[in-house]
Amino acid sequence: MLFFNSSMLKNKSISGFRYLWPLHFIEACRPAATRSLPLLAFSLFGVWIMLSFDIFFPVKCILFLSPALFRHALQLNAMGTQRLLELARQMQNLEAFIHISTAYANCVRKCIDEVIYPPPAEPKKLFDLVEWLDESIIQDITPKLLGDWPNTYTYTKALSEYLIQQEKGNLNIAIIRPSIVGASWHEPFPGWIDSFNGTSGIFVAAGKGILRTVIANNEAVADMIPVDVAINLTLAAGWYTAVHRPKNMLVYNCTTGGINPFFWGEMEQYVISTFKRNPLEQAFRTPNAHLTSNYLINQYWITVSHKAPAILYDLYMRLTGRKPRMMKIINRLHKSMMLLQYFSTQSWDWSSDNMNMLMSHLNTEDKKLYNFDVRQLHWSEYIESYCLGAKKYLLNEDMAGIPAAKQHLRKLRNIRYAFNTTLLVIIWRIFIARSQMARNIWYFVVSLCYKFLSYFRASSTLRH
Repeated sequence: MLFFNSSMLKNKSISGFRYLWPLHFIEACRPAATRSLPLLAFSLFGVWIMLSFDIFFPVKCILFLSPALFRHALQLNAMGTQRLLELARQMQNLEAFIHISTAYANCVRKCIDEVIYPPPAEPKKLFDLVEWLDESIIQDITPKLLGDWPNTYTYTKALSEYLIQQEKGNLNIAIIRPSIVGASWHEPFPGWIDSFNGTSGIFVAAGKGILRTVIANNEAVADMIPVDVAINLTLAAGWYTAVHRPKNMLVYNCTTGGINPFFWGEMEQYVISTFKRNPLEQAFRTPNAHLTSNYLINQYWITVSHKAPAILYDLYMRLTGRKPRMMKIINRLHKSMMLLQYFSTQSWDWSSDNMNMLMSHLNTEDKKLYNFDVRQLHWSEYIESYCLGAKKYLLNEDMAGIPAAKQHLRKLRNIRYAFNTTLLVIIWRIFIARSQMARNIWYFVVSLCYKFLSYFRASSTLRH
């Protein structure tokens, strides 16, 4: 959570923001996750918060995607939001409450405006339901509850938005909906990232040569937003909400697809080319991932390029007395790819009128300091910074090790060529030994090559 004090409200620009207190509130906010516990027993610390701050950014969320964790996702993302609203009502000087949702909260719709849509279910009824139902029963009915929603995260975020609309009362609230949050664009450093969530883990898996195939539509929009852009928009929305106090609750779609579209096919090219120029250390195979929208083709490549090499590698590890691990990595990767598949095979249209309106209210200095104009974003440069950031900040690899990493890739390439050639010769020899037709084809090809070489040699002799 983030709080700002009243000094910023004296300014007509965001430059007056004075960042005061970064609070994760891990222990203090834990009671907010359940209805049975009292509201945020802060004691003197809580009293200080309620009396001192004016803008409230409850940015902590839990990314539960598995249907098996429906109860936890509901308690933390939806019921937790309800508790935070109760806390906000007790903050005497509160001028703005900024809720962080997701652009995919209403992903069952293809065109998503900056409005609150009807929820998939009545939130309070669901709260009562999870209070008394056994966990096994909840897991059994979760698929029916989710309906067309792909996971519990987007589902509970949709509930949270509706809950805020219904229970906001006199609170001055705005909602931010970022899409897939990626590495930073400029701040604190280009390419900065500290989590394997989202596309970061996918990029690393591709760079390591582990990921070889992805179900995705090359022409679908990969709606990615740099983390610093999302933060800048959130801060600007907090300033605008507190200072201008709009009559209606504003929703900001923090997306790029409708303004500066970027496609999954382009992402594949940029990521692979970057990791070939700047390889990761100790790669498993050379980077070479392919996108396909065909399920059968994807399953074929999973078997040939994922599972078969992983089994051979684990066999090698066992023979050398080490613990096998590659199949575990592959299985975890496949689970992640299954979760991503819903978002990588289709596109959405998000309106961005409120984001454009907010930008028009910023002065020249604020537009530079709190830049969220994604029209200036060059995707090829950004993806390169993202990949290098993953190498540097996630894997803690030194850029000075790139020459050695390139040498390792050349070694892997030579091993692949030797293996493929050997395999081809073995298979062909088996066919020649067992098939008269294969032998005839082989003799024909050899004879043709011999005649071509003889003709070429004779032609060269005549010229001289």
